[in-house]
Amino acid sequence: MALIKQIRQRTGLMIGVIAGGLILFLLGGDLLSPNSSLLGASQNIVGEIAGEDITYEEYIARVEEFKLANQQRTGQVPSEVEMYSIREQAWQSMIVERVFREEYEKLGLTISDAELVDMVQGKNIVPELRQQLVNPQTGQFDKSQLIAFLQSLETADPAQQAYWAQQERLFADARLRIKYDNMLATSEFATQAEAKEEYKAANTIADASILFVPFYAIADEDVTVSDSDMQAYLKKNQSKFKSGNAVSLEYVSFSIQPSGLDSADVISQINELTNEFKTAENDSLFSLRNSDAPTPFYTFKPGEELPANLTNNVDGIEAGQTYGPFITANSTYVSYKVTDQYSGTPRLRASHILFSTEGMDDATKAVVRTQAETVLAEVKTDDNFEIAARQYGQDGTAQNGGDLGYFAKADFVTEFAEAAYAAKSTGILPNLVETEYGFHIVKVTEMPKSTYTKVATLEVELVASDATRNEAFRNADSFAANAGNRNEFTENATSENYRIIQANNIDASARNINNLQNAREVIRWAFADETSTGEISSVIELENAYVVAALVSRRDEGDVKLADVKEQVEAQVRNEKKAEVIKSKLAGKTSLEEMKAVFANEASINEVPDLKLSANVIPGVGFAPAAIGSIFGIKQGELTKPIREDVGVIVAKLNTLTPAAEIGDYSAYQGQLTQNASQRTTYSVMMALQDLAGVKDYRYKFF
Repeated sequence: MALIKQIRQRTGLMIGVIAGGLILFLLGGDLLSPNSSLLGASQNIVGEIAGEDITYEEYIARVEEFKLANQQRTGQVPSEVEMYSIREQAWQSMIVERVFREEYEKLGLTISDAELVDMVQGKNIVPELRQQLVNPQTGQFDKSQLIAFLQSLETADPAQQAYWAQQERLFADARLRIKYDNMLATSEFATQAEAKEEYKAANTIADASILFVPFYAIADEDVTVSDSDMQAYLKKNQSKFKSGNAVSLEYVSFSIQPSGLDSADVISQINELTNEFKTAENDSLFSLRNSDAPTPFYTFKPGEELPANLTNNVDGIEAGQTYGPFITANSTYVSYKVTDQYSGTPRLRASHILFSTEGMDDATKAVVRTQAETVLAEVKTDDNFEIAARQYGQDGTAQNGGDLGYFAKADFVTEFAEAAYAAKSTGILPNLVETEYGFHIVKVTEMPKSTYTKVATLEVELVASDATRNEAFRNADSFAANAGNRNEFTENATSENYRIIQANNIDASARNINNLQNAREVIRWAFADETSTGEISSVIELENAYVVAALVSRRDEGDVKLADVKEQVEAQVRNEKKAEVIKSKLAGKTSLEEMKAVFANEASINEVPDLKLSANVIPGVGFAPAAIGSIFGIKQGELTKPIREDVGVIVAKLNTLTPAAEIGDYSAYQGQLTQNASQRTTYSVMMALQDLAGVKDYRYKFF
């Protein structure tokens, strides 16, 4: 959500962005794109949803909406990494409009005018607004800023009005999705019988001896893999292999990581700036001018974690002191100055389980109260508050175990806030709390804290200097100029001692290639209609490398051919054949020791005294669900048959089996099963609806 307070200050930026988007829209999208609509309508479609083509212009207009919202929220132009997330949000919003809107209508899910007003200026203001509209003096949500803005909308310019209308639509869409997901989540239920089986799986324990024979116990040359073997395997296992558009590449990467000299320069710079930082009269202005940090000056409210690089290196901080420089995990040097610590409005942390009574008559409310009191008694006894919140909660916090985070007393409805702040210790409040929204079971998880800490951050990023980048580009450009075809590409790389890296079966929507992050430019080049097999790219600049690539092969959507996945299929068939050889050599042996003697140098026997039925990994061996199932299916003292797993061949002996003890109450396991099913349901339904709507994504041709 945007910084409403700053909308008026940034009207020029907002109008500029909107105007730019309108110009692009009117002129037909990105005129510089090779896939511009100027090249024809057939190349102007970025996807299809529910049988409807989505044009490039339509999609870009939606992306611009989300980009504008991001800029208003952060005050910065989004990076390419952030733009990927923005494009995904825009695409998902278009899917929701076309796919979920119909579902909402069928179910009668709506957002009333009163609910929308409550979301943006009532007692349940959406978190996006609460997080952005903060009084810098108190660190608390300042509702007066929001009211002032809303009152000014009638006389505001059209750009501001359009922006706010978009935000309200986003809020409503998000709330509808929460309602839909919560409805799906609460439709899940696990029976007592299922809970009992779950308990047994988690508490039935086997003491087993495991013989493990890895595939390398048989040399590759001892098995023969023919093309007909591989064709038969592929035909039987087509579903295991991707059938979308894919390419295979070879490439040479020229690193533009910072050199040792670059590092020394940055260390000198951060040390000099830190010394100035210590005596700076205006800490916020100094950090704003000199820091690469996105938020160089911030007030940490009670309950908020201070920067990890500060707390990990300093035992106790003091106001007025400067700490650092420290090096971060992403090779950035950072120093902190604690400009002030003061006592302000207290904030406590609590969770709740809401039993909604909105719109109900007194008789129905009484029924809901009885249900809430029953659950309250249960959570007091069983200490399963979070599980119960996921099962019974009827608001957006349910999926997070009811957690409301830290909040000030003034932030919440009066009855709820007074009850929570009256608590003398953490724990579940003894009685229900009734508000206009329903009955709440309240758990205070952290007592009130009142210390606010202002921290100025001085951050200097370690990046490659121009000299380092120029040298890497010269090498890459020279290599690309002399590699006219794949033979020259290979020969020149060998002669100049450059490493050729292979990347097989890259999906059209992939963003990374092996360890190359954000490599969309390489992938777009490979998938471009004009790029032919065997072609060599020019120098492509990525964040940390220049790349010269060769297109080895391209596969269109549909069933894969053996040539596309030969290496993968060959490995699988070879392991199948090795497994058969191993099994034949173990035949007739009656003990694990005899079997191990057959492969004395490669096989191992592992003792596993506490193997659970619910496990899918055998310690010291790896992922082996079939073997684990077999162990629990034999009698004490028996051996399983040799079982082929992805890691090798396994034979196990069951030494003892300890069944799970009977217990009187399986509700905790029942709640956990219900919770797990609820979490899976929303994602599964999303995927199912997309499949039914025939969502097709061609954005890889454009971005």
